[in-house]
Amino acid sequence: MIDFPDNLPEDAIAHGGFTNTPDGFKSGFVSFVGRPNTGKSTLTNALVGEKIAIMADQPETTRHPIRGVINRDGAQVIVVDTPGIHRPRTLLGERLNDIVKDTFADVDVIGFTVPADEKIGPGDRFILEEIRKTKPNTPIVGIVTKLDKTGKDAVGERLLELHDLLGPDSEVVPVSATAGVQTDTLLDILIEHLPEGPRFYPEGHTTDEDVETRIAELIREEALRGLRDELPHSVAVQIDEMYPDPNNPERTMIYAVLYLERPGQKRIIEGPDGRRLSGIVHRARKQIIDLVGQNIYLDVRVKILKNWQQDPKALGRLGF
Repeated sequence: MIDFPDNLPEDAIAHGGFTNTPDGFKSGFVSFVGRPNTGKSTLTNALVGEKIAIMADQPETTRHPIRGVINRDGAQVIVVDTPGIHRPRTLLGERLNDIVKDTFADVDVIGFTVPADEKIGPGDRFILEEIRKTKPNTPIVGIVTKLDKTGKDAVGERLLELHDLLGPDSEVVPVSATAGVQTDTLLDILIEHLPEGPRFYPEGHTTDEDVETRIAELIREEALRGLRDELPHSVAVQIDEMYPDPNNPERTMIYAVLYLERPGQKRIIEGPDGRRLSGIVHRARKQIIDLVGQNIYLDVRVKILKNWQQDPKALGRLGF
């Protein structure tokens, strides 16, 4: 569900947002919805102008809605990156699908994403059916992502397929988030569909993700690098402790736990002599320093939480 940010001033909450917005100001929530690995997170980061969602080659990388705030003259757009809708094989998968449905139930516009290098198939049609059952009157903008991954003929074919799927009155936009192609055009079209309303977040605000969650996600992103098959789905990260270094006020101490489901997975994550895990910590530390703006000490321990994707108690413990 869409909620106001926790740090809104009382007068903003009382009036449904910030009051210093001019007549005709547009604002609202846009949810990017599509199959796993269709470029939703990359597109979110490109539009916001800052990395707020992790990216990986594996499907189902995004596990919770991530809100990014885009401020323009005359408009504020809150884009919501969601997990990809899929036919679930685990309890985790079922809960991720439920999260997506709850999220797009309250948005003003839906961006339906399909990648340029993959034909539209049953999975896309299934998602569209779910959207129209839940939000029959919500505008849907078709988005063909990953233009840089294929040639013009394939892009044209995908645009026609998506237009046929969404209907004759639909708007379809091809974009490349990595190359910045047509992202401004997409944003203009999304704003056209937004209602007039207040500014929900202060100017300069880019996301409502808390720092600990962003840090845990950056560690998970680095852990996913190079992994294949089922192992990526078994990786979860939590921050155990985070506090200022008592001996060095310019350094933050961060202790994280990386959860896996089986001992064999732990051997893969750690690598020979622990070298792979050391690489994960080294790369994640660099990104976290950029995020928090100061030096950090990062400790990542690997623990086994047996079959956590199917265990309700374990899922609750991990925030799902």
